[in-house]
Amino acid sequence: MRPPFLLGDQSVAPGSRETLHLTLPEFYTHAPATMPMHVIHGRQDGPCVLITSTIHGDEINGVEIVRRLLTQKSINKLHGTLILIPVVNVFGFVSQSRYLPDRRDLNRSFPGSAKGSMAARLAFLISQEILPSCTHVIDLHTGAIGRENLPQIRTTFPPSGEGSIVDLALSFNAPVVLDAALRPGTFRESAHSQGIPSLVYEAGEALRFDEVSIRAGVTGTLNVLAHLGMIRKRTKRSHSPVIAKSSFWVRAPQSGVLRSLIALGIRVKKGEVIAYVSDPIGEHEEEITSPAAGIVIGRARLPLVHEGEAVFHIASFSQTGNAAEQVVSFQDEFDPETGTPDSDEPPLIG
Repeated sequence: MRPPFLLGDQSVAPGSRETLHLTLPEFYTHAPATMPMHVIHGRQDGPCVLITSTIHGDEINGVEIVRRLLTQKSINKLHGTLILIPVVNVFGFVSQSRYLPDRRDLNRSFPGSAKGSMAARLAFLISQEILPSCTHVIDLHTGAIGRENLPQIRTTFPPSGEGSIVDLALSFNAPVVLDAALRPGTFRESAHSQGIPSLVYEAGEALRFDEVSIRAGVTGTLNVLAHLGMIRKRTKRSHSPVIAKSSFWVRAPQSGVLRSLIALGIRVKKGEVIAYVSDPIGEHEEEITSPAAGIVIGRARLPLVHEGEAVFHIASFSQTGNAAEQVVSFQDEFDPETGTPDSDEPPLIG
């Protein structure tokens, strides 16, 4: 028999599931605050996977992904342990803000400190109380307010470009995988420093539910659990993930009103006009062209931009045509009108 999962003085017996609460600093109203987490502790040995959402308090797609994961029958006979935290940044979530009340970014505050800022203390709590129990991490994110991301996995490849972390990233089966450098202070970098493989799932836009992104997030997480041997093997979908060689941002050449000509997932050619930006009455207008061929994996949704503002995120591939085909196949598979979901959940309308 496995020992119980322990979090402070709270425990979860093998073969059971419980909602635990990590005590946080109080609200300034003197109301208590906790970080709820659902722990599924299987009877059989296996990895311990941590799934986090809403490290940025306004990136809410992950909340729905976690809720749907908890309804999956396949996790009832789990090998190992699954820790799901739908709302990490409780304070930002309540105020619908990316940041904590001290205006700090939690995802730039790891590993934190016991006597630092509010963000540092919360990061320290997660680093000390939760991460040491984990073997793998999946961190769920979206684009910022007014920015949307094509579903994608970000991780850091070893120098050889091969290894278990690459296999883990590909197993998620998002349409695009980015080899993204570690940024100091991020949750992913903190996990990496403790030898814990970590994936970041980016999809959708802040303060909005996106059904395709949610479906892909649920399916991708289950794919990873199956890859790790925690649940039964799953039927592979028809699309295959493609690894981006690099990515770059296209920025506004002047301030004004942006008229975008391309959507997420669209293939662009080098020199292709992808948008126009002009003053409100159209006296001064400039074209925005793509400096290289690739696939649009992120874009600004707000048409009001300042000079130098990032408006398109484009990923480059060794075979752009194949990448475009895989993205189209992915979109067909997860579109509520054409795809087959992993649950009976009715599709959400954005």
